[in-house]
Amino acid sequence: MSSLIGKVLAKAGSSGEPPVPFAGRSFLRQASMELGADPTSYMRAYGASGTVFSIVSLLARQTAKKQWHLYRQQPQDGRRRYTTGDKGSDQRTEVLKHHAMNLWHKPNDFTTGFQFRELGQTYLDLTGEDYIVVGYDSRASFPMSLWQVRPDRMEPVPHREKFLAGYIYTGPSGERVPLQPNEVIQIKYPNPFDPYHGLGPVQSILVDIDAAKYSAQWNRNFFLNSATPGGVIQVDKRLSDDEWNEFTNRWRETHRGLGAAHRVAVLEQGAEWVPNAMSMKDMDFGNLRLMSRDVIREAFTIHKAILGTSDDVNRANAVTAQEHFESFLLTDRLDRWKDVLNCSYLPLFGSTGEGVEMDYEDPVTSNREADALELKSKAQAAQWLVAAGYEPHAVLEAVGLPDMEVVEQATQAPALPPNWVPAPPEAEPNSDEQADAALKALIERQIAWNRAGVR
Repeated sequence: MSSLIGKVLAKAGSSGEPPVPFAGRSFLRQASMELGADPTSYMRAYGASGTVFSIVSLLARQTAKKQWHLYRQQPQDGRRRYTTGDKGSDQRTEVLKHHAMNLWHKPNDFTTGFQFRELGQTYLDLTGEDYIVVGYDSRASFPMSLWQVRPDRMEPVPHREKFLAGYIYTGPSGERVPLQPNEVIQIKYPNPFDPYHGLGPVQSILVDIDAAKYSAQWNRNFFLNSATPGGVIQVDKRLSDDEWNEFTNRWRETHRGLGAAHRVAVLEQGAEWVPNAMSMKDMDFGNLRLMSRDVIREAFTIHKAILGTSDDVNRANAVTAQEHFESFLLTDRLDRWKDVLNCSYLPLFGSTGEGVEMDYEDPVTSNREADALELKSKAQAAQWLVAAGYEPHAVLEAVGLPDMEVVEQATQAPALPPNWVPAPPEAEPNSDEQADAALKALIERQIAWNRAGVR
């Protein structure tokens, strides 16, 4: 008689259903609800903050421009590669023709592959999630088109036993369209509060983005409203309705707008102007906006040099910033797309999607110094392996060097000290006889070096 735990595990393993419920009977979006925010607010930040626009658009463009390829997977036998070269028996075989790649490069008749990926990455960095609706044809069982949709219009439908029942898409006119799980591909950043939705960088800094936006609007209104701080007009008696209307209308006509800035005001009947205690200097909006810009960059972990800010940037940290941008920011985003494509996209193509994997071209710019060091280490490794008695051609393949012709030398070069260098030529002679003798000695020394195999 099997145990209760064994029955539960067997049931979960056979059906793929979660062993515990992830959603209650009434499920609500939980991410950032305490701030009263929603994906629409996150997307509006794209047009409200220049720093957010620069960072998100840069990440989206650079992620979308990378080329993708489809490869035939190699058998998983537990081996680890010693080399990262493009030669070897364990290299992947590229699949040149496949409908999955055709659709990835041309998702539908109205969108290019670059535009498709750029928009998807923009949604992902702004809202923390992206949804792709898969279009099918009744004459085929595999996908025929891919469409990016706004995250605020897509809502997952949780299921207490199956985890996910599907999705509900709300159209621009309010129509609600139910979608099956195989009709939607979701890409999201992890959200510790909500397993059905993502949490992006903008959600963590929405207050700072609003503060920068409101400070800019305050500065704008400062110039539109007479270019002077607001204040209070104090009178020592109660004004009638006619007197109030007459006074306010005259004040607006005389002092409102840029053309009336700093015009002298004349107050009648004992009225007194009481200015605000806070001035433009006291508000310190300049430092506030600079601080908000730093906070936004920090949320996206992006260096100021990448955005063109060069006030304290030198070559060393500029190169480091580029390496960090390519090695972490771009690679992390491309890895997320790769994971979703191989786990959720390719299985939609049935048997033709099995045994293949999609991968991107390396976004890291080649480092010539690092390449030189790698070549040197490979050459040393090859020398040691050949000296140990291994076959030269197999050694070249193992260390990742191209196959080269092995030339047998007629004369065995003598062993030289590791730090041995040829002696420098003698000082310039003082006579013709000495010059001839020195030249003859130099020629003889060069011949000896050639015979010894010294270059």
